Amino acid sequence: MNGADALLETFVDNDVTACFANPGTSEMQFVAALDRQPKMRPVLCLFEGVATGAADGYGRMADKPACTLLHLGPGYGNGVANLHNARRAFTPIVNVIGDHATYHRQYDAPLNSDIPALARPNSLWVKSADRADDVAGLAAEAIGAAYGPPAGCASLILPADSAWNETSRRTAKATIPARVAPAGEAVDAVARALKAAKKPVVLLGGQACRAEALAQAARLAAHGIRVMTDTFVARQPRGAGVFAPGRMQYFGEAALADLEGVDLMVLTGTVAPVAFFAYPGRPSLLVPEGCATVTLATRQEDSVAALAALADALGAPASGPVQPLKRPDPAPAGMLTPQSAGVAIARHLPEGAIICDDSVTSGGGVAVPCMTAVPHEVLALTGGAIGIGAPLAVGAGVAAPDRKIVALCGDGAAMYTVQALWSIARENLDCTVVVFANHSYRILNIEMGRTGSGNPGPSASKLLDLGAPKIDWVAMAKAQGLPAVRCETAEDFERAFGGAMAQTGPMFIEAAIP
Repeated sequence: MNGADALLETFVDNDVTACFANPGTSEMQFVAALDRQPKMRPVLCLFEGVATGAADGYGRMADKPACTLLHLGPGYGNGVANLHNARRAFTPIVNVIGDHATYHRQYDAPLNSDIPALARPNSLWVKSADRADDVAGLAAEAIGAAYGPPAGCASLILPADSAWNETSRRTAKATIPARVAPAGEAVDAVARALKAAKKPVVLLGGQACRAEALAQAARLAAHGIRVMTDTFVARQPRGAGVFAPGRMQYFGEAALADLEGVDLMVLTGTVAPVAFFAYPGRPSLLVPEGCATVTLATRQEDSVAALAALADALGAPASGPVQPLKRPDPAPAGMLTPQSAGVAIARHLPEGAIICDDSVTSGGGVAVPCMTAVPHEVLALTGGAIGIGAPLAVGAGVAAPDRKIVALCGDGAAMYTVQALWSIARENLDCTVVVFANHSYRILNIEMGRTGSGNPGPSASKLLDLGAPKIDWVAMAKAQGLPAVRCETAEDFERAFGGAMAQTGPMFIEAAIP
């Protein structure tokens, strides 16, 4: 057994059984060892940003880490944007970053770099296994670190000689930490603060937005307390039978207007909200003036237990409001817009579907009608680095093969990681990718005005327009092995999306939005 064998043995023994990979020469021992470890599923991704985004989607749905396999520092660097998103989603991931043999590092070969410095900003844990005998123990340590809580990325650097050298240390067991409930005194203090407040709000994030926590938060709503979530949530159930809290507005001035008069903000699984960007003359902290903040549960603590204890302390009802089932009727007709596409999606989305949302300005048109669709889950863009929709779908499809996956992507966002289409086809995932093609970075057109930058002139417009030349999305998808169709009317989209939901396997739909 060599170090690569020990690494895979340790992964599998700790239930890490999916590997999203873009390997190079220094990772060949790991690749060869896969043939000796059939319990590990390897998924080839043609760009490292797809591999890291897929590991994010897998971790969000499986509640356990996948591993990535990345080629030295540049390979890790190519995957950083979606590791940033994973960090903001608190997703467990173990990155295996190949490196030169330990004795080769001193010669500063062309691919040599300071991998720990590159990995540290997005990692909870970074270590290098510089001997084959270190591999199993450090792999187990990395797995435990990835679980947190809160969860995150652990980055294990694997020098080539540590992978090929023999070892007698076959495997090691990871220690998986558990969340702890907040102290009873802390819960009682929050309950007293809520009773004294005139206009309180409870803000949920992270674990507090999962199904079990939302059921407890609904009890607070039934008790007359307003409940909201962070703007972008890693994983949240939606649709019929699910409690639908309000959502923190994206634009800062809208958020503060919505919170006007709030005198107490109770933070559960999150921190005080801030504006996504700074704007001239506008505040960064989205807490109204004079509003106190108090933490019910930190991100490290058990938000489900905390919300249940708080509801009990307040004498809240045993259950709270949930959404009714109300599929839109009739079918949409006429011009294809995000709103008409959203109606079609809400009509045909199957129960248990997983929406991977990277649709940017088109997303609101889908979210509203889907509030009363059949129960489903939504994985959102948590870190603001667009290009995650289709990669998330790859990982979610591997983690939940019995559920329909729907990736909603803006056209600009989709081009960042368009290679994900190939992995969807290769793995034959039950995934439908919808690209809203408005041939523009529309959000940037909006932000030009909001930042006080004025209206874009001829030169500025060149950096905001995607229409010269127009991207042929159907050809792009077909070239990577996906059946594809272009829809120009609401009727076209209704027919195409309904057909995709009625079948199993990959599908691509270009929604041509004016």
